[in-house]
Amino acid sequence: MQKMLGNKKAYWVFVIPALVIYLVMAFIPIAMSGYYSTMQWDGIGAKVFIGIDNYLELVKDEAFLLSARNSLILAVASIVGQLIPALFFALVLARNIKGERAYRTIYFIPVLLSTVVIGQLFLKIYNPDYGALNAILTSLGFEGKDWLGDKRYVLASSFFPIVWQYIGYHMLILYTGIKSVPSDIYEAAQIDGANERQIAWHVTIPLIKSTMKVSLTFAVIGSLKLFDLIWVLTKGGPLHASEVPSTLMYTSIFTRMEYGRGSAMAIFIVAECLLFYFLIEKFFKVENTTY
Repeated sequence: MQKMLGNKKAYWVFVIPALVIYLVMAFIPIAMSGYYSTMQWDGIGAKVFIGIDNYLELVKDEAFLLSARNSLILAVASIVGQLIPALFFALVLARNIKGERAYRTIYFIPVLLSTVVIGQLFLKIYNPDYGALNAILTSLGFEGKDWLGDKRYVLASSFFPIVWQYIGYHMLILYTGIKSVPSDIYEAAQIDGANERQIAWHVTIPLIKSTMKVSLTFAVIGSLKLFDLIWVLTKGGPLHASEVPSTLMYTSIFTRMEYGRGSAMAIFIVAECLLFYFLIEKFFKVENTTY
């Protein structure tokens, strides 16, 4: 076993197949999108090279700028609406409370559900005529709303099920990180007179920063490339009020047959995700240096 682990050729035997699959499934499609983004092409006829004109048009496109703004709002909502509640639940469950396993399973159930199923569920909840939400509001004396048809409410209404679905996912990641902290550290803190809040803030959270970085990365990157739930709920409407870059990209390519323009949006999504990934890495590196 030690001989195999010390053999660098053995590493390549296992790495090369995975690397080839990754190149075929990730890098080649990205490179092709980059190529198509420099073309004016309807997907059928001849390609016409136009350089960076597709990117320049995106900067002037109000619908695209609105979709980019919405994706950033969703990224912030994911941090506030997913990670903070997930951290709270993880800290509570990790205290070995009664029914810990049952609560852990219940919180994780939304993650197991199909996104399309969740979208259809919330379509029924938000329905202005027979939806459960308006029925509750009416019974309390409030006026019902057209949650997915009104520009004032559609963005928050679309984002809520997205945030709700993945709280349990991040809770489990953070819960696992908290459980990996040695119990001796907690015992020492208790001997020093620290209470539960002080232990959580000054002991647990600093020790799980690497786990928090993973969870934050998943939340932000996932929100930036979100497509399916928004598409099921609103398809980006009304009037692009709930549009995100991925839904606008889909519409551009498969409805308007603007492959070059849609490919430019795809490259923007990739660049946006990479940018935020490196920003998160930089932030935690600075935090660790300060700490």
